[in-house]
Amino acid sequence: MTTQPVVPRPRSAAHLVILCAEGRQIHRKITREKDYYRVLYPSGNPMDAAQTKPPTARAAMALAKAQAYQDAADAPSTLRAYAADLKNFEAWCARNGFLALPAAPEIVGAYLAAAGEGYAMQTLRRRVAAIARASGVAGHPLDTKHPAIRETLRGIGRTHGSRGRRSAALTTTELKKLSHVCEPGLAGVRDRALLLTCFAGALRRSELVALDVERLTWLNNGVKLLLEKSKTDKDGKGVEIMIMAGRHEGTCPVAALRRWLEAAAITTGPVFRKVNKAGRVETRRLSEDAVRQILLRRAAQAGVHGSLAEPVSPHGLRAGFVTTAYRNGVSDEEIMGHTRHQSLTTMRSYVRRAKLSRASPAGKLGL
Repeated sequence: MTTQPVVPRPRSAAHLVILCAEGRQIHRKITREKDYYRVLYPSGNPMDAAQTKPPTARAAMALAKAQAYQDAADAPSTLRAYAADLKNFEAWCARNGFLALPAAPEIVGAYLAAAGEGYAMQTLRRRVAAIARASGVAGHPLDTKHPAIRETLRGIGRTHGSRGRRSAALTTTELKKLSHVCEPGLAGVRDRALLLTCFAGALRRSELVALDVERLTWLNNGVKLLLEKSKTDKDGKGVEIMIMAGRHEGTCPVAALRRWLEAAAITTGPVFRKVNKAGRVETRRLSEDAVRQILLRRAAQAGVHGSLAEPVSPHGLRAGFVTTAYRNGVSDEEIMGHTRHQSLTTMRSYVRRAKLSRASPAGKLGL
């Protein structure tokens, strides 16, 4: 197969139209972070481009918009993970003299076998999904149910399979410790509001950093959040959740959130923002990784530790919400309605952990 040429990323929509008018079919790569586009020809041969009727400017714009919507179908974090996985696969193929794309099931199976013992099963399955996604974009669909892939994964699971790492559930007990170490300054006020809001709302990091002041509705007994985008809200319909006022001033998420907005003089735009070294609140919203760094820093100060199997991470706030709600007698339906879990099995995995830590039969043996 002829090597596919690479051209600079189109500088504008007009430039994209020009590229298309030159007989080039533009396909965006998996990740939005890359600064180039691949030029793909119908048969992989650049000479065939001359025989292809170039699209009109209007058609080219429609194609570009369609590709942009396709890119938006997956979360940025998913796209970044797919890009890293594909890069790893391409590097392995290059080292071993294989052609990465179009991907052959036997080559993918060999790649999985070479990586099998060093990675969790969920990582290997995601890598297959990334390779399949890239193959589909290139016009060569990959059969992920081919025995060379499916049976290799099954064999790896039986031979080397191990339980993936899970976030340590951070319950109300840990939240009190985390809240206590947040100092009175702007950064401390923000961190307390961020941690308590994330916990009380059972929010994912992406949902937390996407909050805007305009999407908050203050009520007498709490605050209502409008989540415009969510992992499980594929159609972008949006969902509202209610955070109730707490019983204690030091751990009330509603009071903490209001105090942060007032101290930072934020009346519009992103709720959670960076506080620079000079103690000034910036206009840009926090990144998802910043939430992780804030939690790890506060956990270290508070003496909240995880383990190798269950490390401290932002997802632990969400897991801790489910654990605490279950221990306090909240029903499955109420928990799922608040956490927005679509799978009862997934939500109950947290409940099983809570049951195990609460009342193990081993403690009733009279030993």
